[in-house]
Amino acid sequence: MSETVQSPGTRRASSKPNGQWKIDGTTPLNANEEWKQEDGGLAVRERIENVYAEGGFASIDKTDLHGRFRWWGLYTQRKPGIDGGRTATLEPHELEDEYFMLRVRIDGGQLTTEQLRVIAGISEEFGRDTADLTDRQNIQLHWIQVEAMPEIWRRLEGVGLGTTEACGDVPRVVLGSPVAGIAADELIDPTPQIDEITSRFIGDESLANLPRKFKSAITGHPSQDVVHEINDVAFVAVEHPEHGIGYDLWVGGGLSTAPRLAERLGVFVAPERVAEAWHGVAQIFRDYGYRRLRNKARLKFLLAEWGPARFREVLETEYLGYALPDGPAAPAPLTAGDHVGVHRQKDGRFYVGVTPIVGRVSGPILSRLADLIEAHGSTRLRTTPHQKLVILDIPEDKVESLIAGLDELGLSARPSLIRRGTIACTGIEFCKLAIVETKANATAAVLDLEERLADLDLPHPLSLHVNGCPNSCARIQTADIGLKGQLVTIDGEQVPGYQVHLGGGLASQDRDEAGLGRTVRGLKVAADGIADYTERVVRRFLAERDAATDETFAQWAHRAEEEALQ
Repeated sequence: MSETVQSPGTRRASSKPNGQWKIDGTTPLNANEEWKQEDGGLAVRERIENVYAEGGFASIDKTDLHGRFRWWGLYTQRKPGIDGGRTATLEPHELEDEYFMLRVRIDGGQLTTEQLRVIAGISEEFGRDTADLTDRQNIQLHWIQVEAMPEIWRRLEGVGLGTTEACGDVPRVVLGSPVAGIAADELIDPTPQIDEITSRFIGDESLANLPRKFKSAITGHPSQDVVHEINDVAFVAVEHPEHGIGYDLWVGGGLSTAPRLAERLGVFVAPERVAEAWHGVAQIFRDYGYRRLRNKARLKFLLAEWGPARFREVLETEYLGYALPDGPAAPAPLTAGDHVGVHRQKDGRFYVGVTPIVGRVSGPILSRLADLIEAHGSTRLRTTPHQKLVILDIPEDKVESLIAGLDELGLSARPSLIRRGTIACTGIEFCKLAIVETKANATAAVLDLEERLADLDLPHPLSLHVNGCPNSCARIQTADIGLKGQLVTIDGEQVPGYQVHLGGGLASQDRDEAGLGRTVRGLKVAADGIADYTERVVRRFLAERDAATDETFAQWAHRAEEEALQ
């Protein structure tokens, strides 16, 4: 792709049209763009409730099924028994079951026990008890039938939840600090900004046909706890020497098969202008994003061509109508952003961050969790971008009792560093794109490693991210050890396994800047070999690390010889 462009409103004569609406016009250049213009994704809700819920799976129009259903949080799930080797050879209708994954949208991760109990009830009654915490602060259920959707929406919307634009080429869930409004060291509570964005723009027809998905994040906490570097648009709290507390604006991040970290625009956004700045970035994506090829349709590709200076110019001149002040970068985080453990709130009560293993919970667990939280004097909790939960508002004298109850549910406030740092995507159990199992393999590895590494003193949590395909739902390129699912050849036999990425990470208390992981040619791990490999490389790291400089795993992985990483 060219590194320079002409003025934003002028198509380059030497290239094919990219489907940029403001340059090439709105004529669809592929089938996906055609059906989005013919009938938008938001329109399918009425058909689901009044036609498909009555007629069942067989009555669903195929374009609705494989396209518009996503606008309401619904994907068909993988049919059981189809091995990963057939993922790339079968058509979608051959891979899919007559059941759905349902994504419950939870902006800012903010939940009440009443809402949690409703999700739990839906899981138990309609989803075979399934429930997974995602690394986008949502909760996903499985085994959902289209016949149940009217009742599911009635229950969710009755307590202020929903699935609107939880998937699709739309503004997805807005990540928010899990400790918004309660942390003693918070710079600013971003909840009003999240609420304004979601109330004004989610479900807005003018933003319901974007080139691809559009991911957002906002945090007011100095730990930078919303993985802002891998979102399309993100706002990170910062103190301006003249304008006070506001936000540093980042754009153009994303992983998948062509990872790119977001970049700062160098501007300061006052809290009251966050929603309109967000809207301006979303409109730039809508109007200038590439629509001809879906694998080039994320905002990161536009930023790569324009650069941050041009992007800022277009945002200010074409969409905001005013210049934003220059702004400083936020300082590097000093505390962990997963919020695991016990922490004092600014009101004197405590919040408790807990981790299940790789985000896997269930309807019954969530129901019992709601009861436990209420029994300890609270009605609030948060999901996190790290597949964890944070329980709010616990009186000091009830903290230890809560932790004991959470342990009984498999939710640990004092986890091992390997359990704390491991996340996994959905994997072949339910995902049509997956090649390899993830949740079960990662869980087995965590339990095994907790025994194998018990004699070691790890200097920091070790992030182990397990993904079932070449995409990066589990953020493999930004983990200490990232495992990318694929078929691998080991001892001459092709088996399910993972390609290894090492030394990636986002800004944290252990690193000042985000960076992508390193790949070593030929380094692959069998699906059942996660624990063996992790133990081997961790022991090598501890033997070779420079303790005098407090060297991290990521720093060591980038300097180590390839032989040490095998």
